[in-house]
Amino acid sequence: MSEQDALGERESMDVDVVIVGAGPAGLAAAIRLKQIANEKGEDISIVVLEKGSEVGAHILSGAVIDPVALDKLLPEWRAEDTPLKTPVTDDQFIVLGPAGSMRLPNMFMPKLMNNHGNYIVSLGNVCRWLAEKAEALGVEIYPGFAAAEILYDDNGNVTGVATGDMGIGRDGKPNAMFTRGMELRGKYTLIGEGARGSLAKELIEKFELDKDSDVPKFGIGIKELWQIDPAKHNQGLVQHSFGWPLDGKTGGGSFLYHLEDNQVAVGFVVHLNYENPWLSPFDEFQRFKTHPAVRETFEGGKRLAYGARAITEGGYQSVPKLSFPGGLLMGCSAGFVNVPRIKGSHNAMLSGMLAAEEVMAAIGRGEANTELAAYDQAWRDSEIGKDLWRVRNAKPLWSKFGTVLGVALGGLDMWTNELFGFSFFGTMKHGKRDSETLKPAKDCKKIDYPKPDGVISFDKLSSVFLSNTNHEEDQPIHLKVADETLQKMSEHDIFAGPSNRYCPAGVYEWVEEGEDAPRFQINSQNCVHCKTCDIKDPNRNITWTVPEGAGGPNYPNM
Repeated sequence: MSEQDALGERESMDVDVVIVGAGPAGLAAAIRLKQIANEKGEDISIVVLEKGSEVGAHILSGAVIDPVALDKLLPEWRAEDTPLKTPVTDDQFIVLGPAGSMRLPNMFMPKLMNNHGNYIVSLGNVCRWLAEKAEALGVEIYPGFAAAEILYDDNGNVTGVATGDMGIGRDGKPNAMFTRGMELRGKYTLIGEGARGSLAKELIEKFELDKDSDVPKFGIGIKELWQIDPAKHNQGLVQHSFGWPLDGKTGGGSFLYHLEDNQVAVGFVVHLNYENPWLSPFDEFQRFKTHPAVRETFEGGKRLAYGARAITEGGYQSVPKLSFPGGLLMGCSAGFVNVPRIKGSHNAMLSGMLAAEEVMAAIGRGEANTELAAYDQAWRDSEIGKDLWRVRNAKPLWSKFGTVLGVALGGLDMWTNELFGFSFFGTMKHGKRDSETLKPAKDCKKIDYPKPDGVISFDKLSSVFLSNTNHEEDQPIHLKVADETLQKMSEHDIFAGPSNRYCPAGVYEWVEEGEDAPRFQINSQNCVHCKTCDIKDPNRNITWTVPEGAGGPNYPNM
């Protein structure tokens, strides 16, 4: 008898469509499915699983949202009371040096970089609102349930997912709180977990969905929400910057978005193809806030929230095949972020709507658990494909030529694509995976970060506290290290333990005390589910899996 059989039989529920993830893609798909069914006078059963404690609890984004998808999905939204309350009124692009800054004239920026007509939002609150819309149409949303397993039939077709068991102790055995997971079986399964989701990762590997695409690329985005002095607040202002404190070889940048109620969202993105293992994205962010052009905004203010999340950055050429027998990948699970625009929610929603249309067409033909291959061409022919095609070389140019020349060439490339529909560079390749770019620590300069002042800059643990992260302590560690010996020989001995620095939540430590030193310690309770470890570990030796449902951060207004 297998361990799974010993735990007892799982209950199951049969529905028409199972959706994993109550983010923009999943909720747009659910709404569109119901809209089409209602137009046809049909009934369709839809279940949305969300691993966060509530819808929006795990949603983290800047965010400036392009309303193009909302205008299609919910055309009357502008006449309603919605979380989209702050239109962009001022759009600024700034280059930072060690002590000064320079604003780039907007006239030099490609038109697609213009944010006028867009809205500064809490994407978590937008998802909470979309969830209300979905539930009003009859969609069942189950927050606090983590989809932990893909279900297959005898032919290898996907038939749904199973939620994780609750009440498994650290020793791997059921405890007094044990509850068996549940099977959700559907005619089609839509995966919208976000960047580097564990189920999407499994499906991509099993069905070789990435065999004809470029390598995936990622960044880590770290964000804080502040309440600032009203005299310094400029509602509707959007600022993007690049340059200091990152060196010319390290890609990344920042954002400051002035929302309503004297709140400012500030964030910092570091591309995960950086080379120096001594670099800490978290500490670069804290250092960024001390720049004279930035610090003044936050003096006298109060930090309200903190979080971090991996961002898909591969773009058009890295999107894998998205259809598999029995379902589709959507949103950031597919890799639909437009990196130069720092936007993905509009494409996520559009992909969810496209997925819904493909699924409804198949169900109308009497099909179930088939491969919806038309979806792969549909997204390329849609607004999503056009959006990503124009910027396909921005990231590779930045990676190849560095910040100054790479950004300039990327801007030129976007102009030629926008005006003439072609690129001098064709379609460039990304090269290495992010896990392959670190250099040995001995070949790199150690970075000494200033001690946080507790006013503008902060430490990791006080930051994680603001993310409201919580996990049931008596559960198996959800961060799996395949080979402990390899971790010591390579991650520690060659690269000087970069996990302690690339993790923005203090999850990983190399403890140098006692007879067993150095010992790799995993503080899994701190995990904010950013997935950076699953991406950046130099040996791909760490695998992120879902913990018990409702665990992780509980982001307010992020």
